[in-house]
Amino acid sequence: MVTAETIADLRVQLRAWRGAGDRIVFVPTMGNLHAGHLKLVQAAREHGQRIVVSIFVNPMQFDRADDFANYPRTRQDDLHKLEDASVDLVFLPTEAEIYPRPMEQMTFVEVPGLGSELEGAERPGHFRGVTTVVLRLFHLVEPDVAVFGKKDYQQLMIIRRMVDDLGMSVGIVGIETEREASDLALSSRNSYLTDAQHKQAAGLYATLVHCRDWIIDHPGEIETAEVEAVKSLELAGFRPDYISVRRQNDLKKPGVNDTELVILAAAWLGKARLIDNIELSLNPNS
Repeated sequence: MVTAETIADLRVQLRAWRGAGDRIVFVPTMGNLHAGHLKLVQAAREHGQRIVVSIFVNPMQFDRADDFANYPRTRQDDLHKLEDASVDLVFLPTEAEIYPRPMEQMTFVEVPGLGSELEGAERPGHFRGVTTVVLRLFHLVEPDVAVFGKKDYQQLMIIRRMVDDLGMSVGIVGIETEREASDLALSSRNSYLTDAQHKQAAGLYATLVHCRDWIIDHPGEIETAEVEAVKSLELAGFRPDYISVRRQNDLKKPGVNDTELVILAAAWLGKARLIDNIELSLNPNS
């Protein structure tokens, strides 16, 4: 496994692989890797010969300085996991490599509308940071395909929109969320949970499942389902930021004729802010 800490070293290796005709598949991460990340790596193998993973804790996407400072950094453990997963190259840039000027002076990219609600409303500036760093990494790695998890559903939609709007040739692949036996979505921030909270956290997905089933049985009562889901989370000890039913294709609020939906949720449990989602179809033929 090759490691590169500079853009120059990254490009030297990638140039050699492209010269040999290899397709390059990219998995961007912020490190503190878990089985969900490794599932992305495994899925990447289906799309090319060379797998590139980046580890960069991106300060631009954090809306709170304490969250950035406390974000788990486990570099050596991450490298061992990636080597065991037969990753070909790990890009480990410093902040100065990604942002050669102060961040407020850097060119940025922003997806309007889609990036300003749900997570964008709760975390102002977050998606500007995500799209800016992902676009920069795409230009540096120039992958044929990039792989993202569907746990960050809105992020995946925003990256797809950015790629489409800017006419980029990279293919975007979304992979289903990896879960614990309790159905809690794997997340680096799960480490903020106490043992008791960890057991309690499974209630987030259970609430989404109940909300989905209610909507399937009562398709005309989406707003009621949202309100009841928030109450359910509060009773279970969460502090919900939102539970919202949206259209899968553009995350707009559904109309009476929309059938392919997704329920998105964000809620606090202790020091951990958890997000999750579940898709549903109201198509009677599905």
